[in-house]
Amino acid sequence: MKKTQLIHPEISEMIASLGHSDMLVIADAGLPIPPEVRRIDLALTANVPRFGKTLEVILSEMQVERVILAKETKEKSPQIREAILNMLPGIREEIVSHEELKQLCSQARAVVRTGEFTPYANVILVAGVVF
Repeated sequence: MKKTQLIHPEISEMIASLGHSDMLVIADAGLPIPPEVRRIDLALTANVPRFGKTLEVILSEMQVERVILAKETKEKSPQIREAILNMLPGIREEIVSHEELKQLCSQARAVVRTGEFTPYANVILVAGVVF
């Protein structure tokens, strides 16, 4: 059995397969996921699991170079943006419209869907390298 926080096999395999600049999306329950993108669906019910806890566990294994957030997250759910930036101090933040973020999802390796019901609780994690 794994010793790290992340024990979900699909997410762990996805992170292990990421290369530099690959994108992984952590999404709220309502974000539309393009049919051609791998969906890792964790949503059980409203707010289970939470966006923040899911992000925290994923970050325990993933090297992140930058994050992409929607300007709507900054405006309408600033606590989500603050939590993301607190978990990733010093990481570059790119702001796009929510529509652009949804379009970028089609380029992601996968979308991890949480049960989060907070509006605009979505982030694109851009993989970095550990060397």
